[in-house]
Amino acid sequence: MKTIGFIGLGLMGEAMSKNIVTKFTGTVLVFDINQDAINRLVLQGAQAAISVADIAQRADVIISMVPRSEHVRDIYQQMLPYLHDGQITIDMSTIDPSVSVAISRQVNHTGAIMLDAPVVKSVPAAQKGELGIYIGGDKAAWEKVSPILAMMGNHQIHMGGNGRGLVMKIVHNLLVAGIQNSVNEMLTVADHYGIDKADFHKAISFGGATNWYLDSKINSLIAEDFRTAFSLQNMAKDVNIMKSLLTEAGLFLPGVNVVKNVYDQGMENGLGGEDFSATWKVVKHSARK
Repeated sequence: MKTIGFIGLGLMGEAMSKNIVTKFTGTVLVFDINQDAINRLVLQGAQAAISVADIAQRADVIISMVPRSEHVRDIYQQMLPYLHDGQITIDMSTIDPSVSVAISRQVNHTGAIMLDAPVVKSVPAAQKGELGIYIGGDKAAWEKVSPILAMMGNHQIHMGGNGRGLVMKIVHNLLVAGIQNSVNEMLTVADHYGIDKADFHKAISFGGATNWYLDSKINSLIAEDFRTAFSLQNMAKDVNIMKSLLTEAGLFLPGVNVVKNVYDQGMENGLGGEDFSATWKVVKHSARK
């Protein structure tokens, strides 16, 4: 593999692609609609591609990292005429699994192979190359590109066929959102009884309720600083994907509905651009109704 193409240089994509540019010994092509983002990667050693189709024609491995299902559909519609046998495409976006599976079938007809490989953790881990990566799709193809994924993350796991990486990502994120909602609710009770957030965190650490979400967000919650590491609107998107999965599977999980209601309120209140920990404001306000 001599050439890697990377499409999508947003907050996560730029950090992830920078690790590839600095660690891969071959050529790294980059493309985004934001020319400034392309220019920053070129300064690191990447080559600017002129289009998505340009990357599809020149790269052996093609990585995409974009926000939503419609963006992935659009990218692959541009690439499909040029994909061919021997190429491996890796979509690392978090999108509806059914959309990813449908696209992977189209890719198969070209002779190329598509993997879904969404990531967990946010920008700081992406910058350090310490993401967790869930892979769905052909296992042999994953084994070929595993060294490339290792440039962006320090944990990889193959979850099954196409779409299963995405299913696991949505399961992971909804578990985080559920823990988050419990933290927000119990923090509201503690706050009412005059227990400050630092003492709340320390006391929780003594027992079985210790959790990654509280440990990683306590300083933001104390400072009421909700600058974005992972946006509320992105988690709201994942919550809605979970609702689609439950409908598809014929499952009813009331806890998911509770979390969805909090995120719906957050979006209605204009908090979508803030960090997802801003749901604390929604829960605290709702508790006083």
